[in-house]
Amino acid sequence: MLANMIESARESGVEIAGVMRHERTTLTSFKLLMHDLFKTSHDLTLIKKYKLPEIKCKSANSDEFREYVLKCNADIIMVGTWREKLQQKTFSMPKIGTVNIHPSLLPRYRGPNPYMQVILHGEKKTGVTLHLVDKNLDTGAILLQKEIDVLPDDTGKELRERTFSAAREIAAEFFRKIQTEVLIPIKQNESRASYFGNIDEMMKMLDFKNQTAEEISLTIRALHPWLPCYITIGKRFLKVNPYKIKIIGASSKTLSELLLKNIMPIDAGTIESEAAPSSALPGEIIAKDFKTRSLTIVCKDGRAVKMDDLKLWGVFIRPFTSLFIKHLH
Repeated sequence: MLANMIESARESGVEIAGVMRHERTTLTSFKLLMHDLFKTSHDLTLIKKYKLPEIKCKSANSDEFREYVLKCNADIIMVGTWREKLQQKTFSMPKIGTVNIHPSLLPRYRGPNPYMQVILHGEKKTGVTLHLVDKNLDTGAILLQKEIDVLPDDTGKELRERTFSAAREIAAEFFRKIQTEVLIPIKQNESRASYFGNIDEMMKMLDFKNQTAEEISLTIRALHPWLPCYITIGKRFLKVNPYKIKIIGASSKTLSELLLKNIMPIDAGTIESEAAPSSALPGEIIAKDFKTRSLTIVCKDGRAVKMDDLKLWGVFIRPFTSLFIKHLH
């Protein structure tokens, strides 16, 4: 988000008085030095490329940061992907105001990870909102919004990347308009508001007995790249590839063909349209292919999810994934 904010400001011809990276609020000085030496971010590359002043504070609520804002007589503070809640003494300092870029169509999906939440909830649309910062989280008056499609195969990674691109466009539009127009902030409609906090990490352990095929698919895609999802088989865990999943059950022909060419014998006569075999129970493995490291598992709604390119969890046993799947009963 920071890299796109820098680029949008430069494209719009506004002066960047200083840049503060969120890593400074989370890493010690030594860890930050190691991070910059061995894992240089795109943000730092741009800061050096454009010779931008870097604000070297541990907090945006610190006296150091506030003194810097006063010294440069800043018109606006732009915020994106920030881990601190800004105090009123901080966000009220700029002459015009403090503006946050939030990756959803506020007032919906307030909170720390809208990319994940909109996919989990099966949304077809999301967006980016520029809003004024106030004393609460993501509740300030709206300045601009841009809508984004949530594509059927999106994971959190693709949606986040496309959101960043949209953020660059809307921030550039804001910078241009603020120089020539009067933007009227619009109060958020609280009756449409929704907030989602951090998810329970146990969501990564897939529960085929209690989740539908759609819920399993949405969970796998939403949690990537933050949390990998796992299938539990006995005492072993198989890591799921979010790009190699498919819901089976759209037609009896599709499921019949899948089952007939796999090792585990299933009576094709029991297969019904829009469902796995009627004899199969939720959580049951109905097909496997050790060559593609694939398992197909029945879900709560009777449909199944086929998952290819599975990997055993554990560095030393990962190479034996195919053998593990081959000998599953």
